[in-house]
Amino acid sequence: MVLRNVGMGLGVVALGLVACSPSPDAAGADSALAPTRPPVYETLSLPSATVHWVTISDPVRYPVRVAVTENLTLVEAMADQICGADCAAAINAGFFDPNNGLTTSAVVMDGELVADPRQNDRLVGNPDLASYLDNILNRSEFRRYTCDGIPSYAITFHQDPIPDGCVLAESVGAGPQLLPESTAIEEGFLDPATGRDAIGSQAANARSAVGITAEGAVVLAMVAQVPGVSPSGLSLPDLADLMAERGIVQALNLDGGSSSTLIANGTTHYGRLNQAGERVQRPVKSILWVSSQPAVDP
Repeated sequence: MVLRNVGMGLGVVALGLVACSPSPDAAGADSALAPTRPPVYETLSLPSATVHWVTISDPVRYPVRVAVTENLTLVEAMADQICGADCAAAINAGFFDPNNGLTTSAVVMDGELVADPRQNDRLVGNPDLASYLDNILNRSEFRRYTCDGIPSYAITFHQDPIPDGCVLAESVGAGPQLLPESTAIEEGFLDPATGRDAIGSQAANARSAVGITAEGAVVLAMVAQVPGVSPSGLSLPDLADLMAERGIVQALNLDGGSSSTLIANGTTHYGRLNQAGERVQRPVKSILWVSSQPAVDP
């Protein structure tokens, strides 16, 4: 197993959210004196789902990072190799082709493109996807910039320009955007003319997502199915509604279904149930993760 991840030693304690939301409460001249606020895990019990929810209210001292693996690997194994007992949380991230293990989502680490969907022949050479390919290659991604020495987070389309004065440190693609509005049609997930729904967005299922609040916190959310309940899970519109109700202003759907996995405080939670009601463990291509150790001393 070959993993790539990038650490981030930050010399600042301010966060600007580029073209997405205001700075978090920790930003400002007095933020260096503020106590650290580690990621917080909670569960939300709904009639048809259990939502595992991690709030990173201080994503400067606890930066959200990207990791990608050469061979498909369980989230738990990836997180164990990257941060071990110091992992506060990790969640599955980008799309991939389970038949060849290649990415169908772009991944940037340390400013370099390390996973390129254009190199996946089963994607770019698929005649059934030819009319959607431009949309697929411009799907949305979660980005971390460095802007004048300050880390910033945003959710935007893959081909959108990097803001002036900023450098793209890391990103991972997925989609569609859930908030402020759905971009499922623009990204080739939905086609009302043909009835296409590439990821079953209107049906209840296990789901994973990342979001940004108006205050600048980053949220990782994983929807787990409930045994004995049918249909179980959430549709993407229902997930968007839930995230909006909890203060999310920008949200990105991540790979879902059998891939949906979230680790929090040393416990792994799987989202998908098989017909026997057992949790499905599926290896994935990339993850988002955050350490329990602050990257910047207060």
